[in-house]
Amino acid sequence: MPAISVQDLSKRFGSVLAVDGINFSVEPGEVVGFLGPNGAGKTTTMRMLTGYLPPSNGSVQIAGHDTFSDGLAARKAIGYLPETPPLHPEMSVSGYLRYVAAIKGMPRAARKPAVSRAIARCGLADVAGRVISTLSKGYRQRIGLAQAIVHDPPVLVLDEPSVGLDPIQIREIRGLIEELTAPLGAPSSARESGVDRQTVILSTHILSEVEAICDRVILIDRGVVALDESLASLTAGGRRLEEVFSQVIAGDRPPAGAAS
Repeated sequence: MPAISVQDLSKRFGSVLAVDGINFSVEPGEVVGFLGPNGAGKTTTMRMLTGYLPPSNGSVQIAGHDTFSDGLAARKAIGYLPETPPLHPEMSVSGYLRYVAAIKGMPRAARKPAVSRAIARCGLADVAGRVISTLSKGYRQRIGLAQAIVHDPPVLVLDEPSVGLDPIQIREIRGLIEELTAPLGAPSSARESGVDRQTVILSTHILSEVEAICDRVILIDRGVVALDESLASLTAGGRRLEEVFSQVIAGDRPPAGAAS
């Protein structure tokens, strides 16, 4: 069963068709880069995946749960980091994560160890007692990731996790995502797919991030899927992902599924 299944998904805002009947699936343990130019429909699609925005047509299933007919179970299976993390700046890091664990429906006895794990995995131990408003943007992004994983969901949806960060912070967040997408207990360089590795769909404009982390690339342009291929095939022969991206957007490369 796919971890994520998208079928004929569309979203219309008045006369504007932002997402136009897209189809794709993501297998358990797969890490997918979800790319596209500004205005392509990426964030709209991510919001429909997570149940924050209802589709105009089509369906989304997360871990076998339909986001419309079985929305509560689908949302429990997702950890979502939106472009702006949903933080409470007046709370401490640990207090906020305990609050998130509670609203995600975790049993009381499971919350403390879950928060401790999220703090350790996201490198927040030194600031766990600090008030969020006093922390740097890099740390706030780490807290955003921690709230996404605190309930140990099988699927992570990350929308621009490195936006607005400086180069050092970007490298730190990239390393953290590599750790999160490696099998539990394995080194960050481990790339084997497996049940212990969370399924991730990652939207970013930083193509080097995709090259470092992802197994596969889905590129959306003007609301449709223009490319869906493994990273290995796209970068074969030393090609850079930036070159492939530019060619697809310029129309110099056949879209996914088209005859070559």
